[in-house]
Amino acid sequence: MEFLCYHRDRPGSLALRLELLEAHWSYMDGYAAQMIARGPTMADDGDTPTGSVHILDLPDPGAARAFAFDEPGYQAGVYRDVLLRRWRNTLGRTMWEFPGGPEEGDRYLVLGLGVGAAVDLEPPSARVELDELIAYGPLLSDDGGTWVGTAALLRAPDPETARAVLTPDGYADIEVHHWQFGGRS
Repeated sequence: MEFLCYHRDRPGSLALRLELLEAHWSYMDGYAAQMIARGPTMADDGDTPTGSVHILDLPDPGAARAFAFDEPGYQAGVYRDVLLRRWRNTLGRTMWEFPGGPEEGDRYLVLGLGVGAAVDLEPPSARVELDELIAYGPLLSDDGGTWVGTAALLRAPDPETARAVLTPDGYADIEVHHWQFGGRS
């Protein structure tokens, strides 16, 4: 089962986040084989982290909750909240298989918080070049039976272009965050 986990930083927690960086990476090293994508979201300045995204293949919702809430930064109070949802990898690849590589161009996390009927269950070839998608899939309930939104990682020239990956009227809200490939340098 695939899951998307987005830890959002608590305001004023940057020093604590940096202090725990090695503990965070060591924790994530234990999940390396299960990772589909990972990396920090960043403020508009491109230097200040605002959160941490992890997409993983785990055995069940209990294992996903353990992953999210045992993370050292979460335990120490770095994060304001955690979005944890089942996810379906419609591209069938990891971020390391993205043909655009880890550094070329601006990258974004786009989260569509669903309302009403499910939309954007498959990659939107009419609205974005498929080779710009790094990861894409619907957010689902724990049992996988209910669509609750859509999440995408993609390369785009600007936040507005990134937002256009999702159908605008299919969501209660669409969030766009600057994102970078993560992991040890």
